[in-house]
Amino acid sequence: MTQWHEFLSAQGANFIDSELQSFGDTSHELAAANGNVLTSLSHLGLLEISGDDAITFLQGQVTNDVKKLNCSNSQYAGYCTPKGRLLGLFLAFAHADHLHLQMPLSILEPIMKRLRMYVMRSKVVITNKSADILCFGIAGPHAERTLLSLFSQVPTLPHQLITLEDATLLRLTGINPRYQVFTNIANAERIWNTLSNTCNKVGKSVWDYLEIQAGIPEIVPATQEAFVPQMINLDALDGINFKKGCYTGQEIVARTHYLGKVKRRTQLAHINTEEMPCAGDLIQLDGHDETIGQIVRAANTPSGGVDVLVEIRLENLESTAEHPVWKGKRLAFKPLPYALS
Repeated sequence: MTQWHEFLSAQGANFIDSELQSFGDTSHELAAANGNVLTSLSHLGLLEISGDDAITFLQGQVTNDVKKLNCSNSQYAGYCTPKGRLLGLFLAFAHADHLHLQMPLSILEPIMKRLRMYVMRSKVVITNKSADILCFGIAGPHAERTLLSLFSQVPTLPHQLITLEDATLLRLTGINPRYQVFTNIANAERIWNTLSNTCNKVGKSVWDYLEIQAGIPEIVPATQEAFVPQMINLDALDGINFKKGCYTGQEIVARTHYLGKVKRRTQLAHINTEEMPCAGDLIQLDGHDETIGQIVRAANTPSGGVDVLVEIRLENLESTAEHPVWKGKRLAFKPLPYALS
C-alpha cells in the first residue's frame, strides 16, 4: 500500500486494488453525488511522453492534434489499431516540456508497451507517472469557490488548464462544474484536507456517475477494439481532428466521417435494475436474440437504478415497436449534454 493509500485509509477509505470504492457508506455518498464531492482518482493512470520528438511521435499515433496542446488546455484523443478500432481513450495535456495521457489504470501497461514498440529511433521516452502524480476529482455547485479558498486561480472554461506552484488544475467538460487537481505527495495531504472540509468524500462509483452524466465514455480491457471512435462520440467531444494528417487507423476514421452519417452512436440511458451492468455487456431487442449494441460504462444513480452509456445502432432508437433491453430490462433513453451530428 502506498503512502497516499495509507493516508486515505486512515480516513475510512476502502480500496480494491487501486480503486477507491468508498469511505464506508456508499448509499450516503451516492445521495451526495449532485452536491459538492471529492474523490481520489486512483483508478486512473498517467503516462508521460517526453523527448525532442515527443510531439511528432504522438501526432502519428492518436486521433487529435497534439500540436494544439499548449500547457493551458486539454483534449480527448483516441488510440486506434490500423483497422480504426479503439485501444484507448485519453485525456491529453501538455505540462512544461512533456505531454501527459490519462487513462484507466487497467489499460495503461499494455498501452505503454504498444506505444514503446513504435518509438524506434525517435527521441521519445514514455514513462508511467501514476505513482508520482496524484489526482483528485472535485465537483459540485460550489466546487469553484472551494478551490478558490486554496488556490489563487481556478480554470473557468472546459478543458482549461492552470499550473500553480503546488498543483495543476483542470476544468472538465459537462453541465455541472467538475475539476481535476494534479499534485505530488508532498502537497497532497494538505490540499486534500482543505478540500474535504467543504466536500463529501466519495468513491469511484460517484465519479463514474458524474462522468456518465457528462456523456464521457471510456475504454477498458473488455471494450478494447470494440469501437470506431465515432461510435463512442469522440468527434462530438472534439477528440478527432480530421485535418491533422496521418495517424494509426486514420483512413478508417476519416472514411466513417466523410462517407455518410454515422450509424452507431453512444447514448445515455437509465435501467431500472439493482444489478450492475458491465462494460461490454450486450444490448438486444426485447424478445429477440439479435445484438444491437453494448454497454460502454455504467454507474448507480442517486435515485435508484443504473445510468449507462450504451453504444447502439441508431435505427433501433427510431422504432417504437421494439425496445432495446439489457438482460431483458428496458433502456429508458435520456438526452446527452452535447449534440451529435
